[in-house]
Amino acid sequence: MGMIAERGLEKLTMAALGREVGMSSGHLLYYFRSKDELLLRTLEWSEGRLGAERGRLLARPGTARERLDAYVDLYVPDGHRDPHWTLWLEVWNRSQNAADDARDRQAAIEGAWHRDLVALLAEGISRGEFRPVDPDRYAARLRALLDGFSIHVAIGLRGTDRAQVLAHVREFLEQTLLAS
Repeated sequence: MGMIAERGLEKLTMAALGREVGMSSGHLLYYFRSKDELLLRTLEWSEGRLGAERGRLLARPGTARERLDAYVDLYVPDGHRDPHWTLWLEVWNRSQNAADDARDRQAAIEGAWHRDLVALLAEGISRGEFRPVDPDRYAARLRALLDGFSIHVAIGLRGTDRAQVLAHVREFLEQTLLAS
C-alpha cells in the first residue's frame, strides 16, 4: 500500500514489490495472478482494517452525532497521497474495465460503508437527534459529498485540505441533518 501511494500504480512493478516484501515477482503473480488482483486484494485488506475500526467507533457510547463525526473523520483522507485513498483512486480508475467479480468485490466494500452510515442515521433519527430524512438517500448523498471532497484532499488539490473539508462537511450536516 505504501509503495502504491509513494510511486503510483503505473510505476509499481511486480519485481520492485517482490524485492520490497522479500519474494520473487513469480511468487507474487502466483498468489495474485495480476497487478489488478494485487491492487484489489490490498484494498480489501485495508478496508478490513478500516471496517473493524469503523465498527468500534460506531459501537462506542455517545450521541449519534458524535459517532457521525467519527465516521466522517475516518472517511476523509489524512492528506495528500493518503495510502488508503491512493489505493481507492487506483481501483476506481481501473474498475472501468474490471471483470464482474472485481466490480462485485468493490461494491461489497462500498456497501459496508453505506450500510453502517444508514444504520447510524436511522438511529439518530429515531432518537430525535437528526431530522426525519430518508436514511438511505441521505447516506448516498453524504457519501458522494465525502468522496468528492476526499478525492480533492488525496490528490492534493490546492485550497482543499483536510481541515477545510471537515469544516465543510460539518456545516453541511448542521444545515441538512441536525434537528432544530
